[in-house]
Amino acid sequence: MNIHEYQARRILARHGIPVPEAEVAATAEEAAGAAERFGGPVVVKAQVHAGGRGKAGGVKLAATSAEARGSAEAILGMEIKGIEVRRVLVAPAEDIASEAYVGIVLDRARQADTIMVSSEGGVDIEEVAATMPEAIRKVAVDPRYGLLAHQAALLGHHLYDDPRAARQASSIIAKLYEAYRASGATLAEINPMIVNPAGEVKAIDAKMNIDDNALFRLPEIAALRDTGAENPAEVRAREAELSYIQLDGNVGCCVNGAGLAMATMDLVKYYGGEPANFLDIGGSSNPDKVVAALALITEDPNVNSILFNIFGGITRCDDVANGIVEATSRMELGVPITIRLTGTNEEEGVAILASQGFEAMVDMDRAVETAVRQGATRGFATDGGR
Repeated sequence: MNIHEYQARRILARHGIPVPEAEVAATAEEAAGAAERFGGPVVVKAQVHAGGRGKAGGVKLAATSAEARGSAEAILGMEIKGIEVRRVLVAPAEDIASEAYVGIVLDRARQADTIMVSSEGGVDIEEVAATMPEAIRKVAVDPRYGLLAHQAALLGHHLYDDPRAARQASSIIAKLYEAYRASGATLAEINPMIVNPAGEVKAIDAKMNIDDNALFRLPEIAALRDTGAENPAEVRAREAELSYIQLDGNVGCCVNGAGLAMATMDLVKYYGGEPANFLDIGGSSNPDKVVAALALITEDPNVNSILFNIFGGITRCDDVANGIVEATSRMELGVPITIRLTGTNEEEGVAILASQGFEAMVDMDRAVETAVRQGATRGFATDGGR
């Protein structure tokens, strides 16, 4: 789950990190009022779950409340990476002597949280990693002990030669790790962390991603979810208990099991196609769930064909086949469907589908190759592949 910058800033502030005051505005008038209260130059920042806000025109400096109103008018309603901006953050502009980057990410390869710092702040860390990898210092945190004091001190002194700034940075890094762990996060970033002319180190930007699997024990964090800022299809998928991520391809994939879904997507690319989505319906053969899955796929205008790939383990293939038959009888797909069905009660499942005019394959390569070939050309019959 992504949260907005203003929400992440509040979490960091609760953990004692020096974050400048700020206000959230949903209208241009509210933004002007916030700027008037701050009484000086302000920055107006789009609150949207997407990177590259500055490059897209979603971050503007305003010298007066009137300018803040104009900046908010320009930003509110704009789209950044397909997501509409509905709120802006208004914060006093800071005098900046230097900028740095601090981030914590769950490193699955190391099986540990990894803290990264760089004196090259204010730009995408991916850009720094590609052009100046030596500018990034990393420390993997042993999950048995957490972040140790000497590790935080090492990272702070890597960023700053000045002892006072280094001590402040070390404290911020330690508190950021506390906030990261307490919030069930998989990512926490401060970019930039600044030093002002008075020598004070502050976090003037914040980003956090939360592990969905942690939300059941963190209701106060779960309440921060803004479904209006998320992909509508992914919101509906979550409500239907489906694992769904929309991609850019033209072959819609409906699969049971995350591992099989990943393998299916790989095979689609192997045969020259592009997957339109990751969609795991799990072990259920509930027709309502299948209908919800197929509805999500067919709503994507880029989808030219649908690949239904089922491996029956505990789930019985005949149950799944009945689910597919019922689901496709309740909705028009509009594009051809290719079905691969193998595993428990495979023969019964294939027979059920054949009796309704579907060809069910048992070979995964053949099914994927067929779906990719169908997806390469538009204009197929809209009778659900029968």
